[in-house]
Amino acid sequence: MTETIAEQQATAAGSGAAATEQFRARVSAGDVHTDTARVDMLATELLTAAHDIVRRHKVTYDEYNALKAWMIQVGEDGEWPLFLDVWVEHAVEEVAGEHREGSKGSIEGPYYVADAPRLPAEATLPMRDDEKGTPLLFQGQVRSVDGTPLAGATVEIWHADDEGFYSQFAPGLPEWNLRGTVVADDQGNFRINTVEPAPYQIPTDGSCGKLIAAAGWHAWRPAHLHLKVSAPGHQLITTQLYFKGGTHVADDIATAVKPELILDPTPVEGGAGREVTYDFVLDRV
Repeated sequence: MTETIAEQQATAAGSGAAATEQFRARVSAGDVHTDTARVDMLATELLTAAHDIVRRHKVTYDEYNALKAWMIQVGEDGEWPLFLDVWVEHAVEEVAGEHREGSKGSIEGPYYVADAPRLPAEATLPMRDDEKGTPLLFQGQVRSVDGTPLAGATVEIWHADDEGFYSQFAPGLPEWNLRGTVVADDQGNFRINTVEPAPYQIPTDGSCGKLIAAAGWHAWRPAHLHLKVSAPGHQLITTQLYFKGGTHVADDIATAVKPELILDPTPVEGGAGREVTYDFVLDRV
């Protein structure tokens, strides 16, 4: 009971701070090398678009100051990773993946953590003894675009629990709960036992929540599995997989759902829970 209460006390500030810390640990602005001409073009077009909005809609000083205060608060709340991943990343991902021949990608989101425990091809994700949720067997094969099985491919998987919370981003959860790096067998096959995640609201008690309330939007993401699948000589694919008929599949706040990413699990024959097979096809580097 204590753990459940603690988990429910997850806040936008806490999640935002954790997301910012994780992102900074993996990516530094100094690591990005973009030539001056491209920075000039992108920054100028972004500012021009903002100027156009101001002029077309006759933005007032009250509205401008409200925006300035809100942007400052987003930074103080540590919610820039959340804001960008929810409302901007899907367009960047679309551009990045437009030439892929293999599996479809989707956004990474703000809750990825590198170096999850390595697990064998047939594995059960780390979870609590009394983990809530419908048991799910997620299985498949990793292949190259020419059909060659990719031995030893890695399948990083992470997802929310049955309450919609992610380990390391909400208190009361074990560090690697429902996170793992599964190493496929010599035929690229994997079998992962986990539980089905729940749909969840992005944090609404911080700056992003204020935007959602002011705009009259909903804050919900459909239930989904996060994955990063990779193999030597092939392009890593980052994706999310959703559940057919799930709440908010049709109106995901992050606009990240694609038809190719919707799973249709079936009951496990003679057992508990559901199972689904989904294969990954990786493009060569």
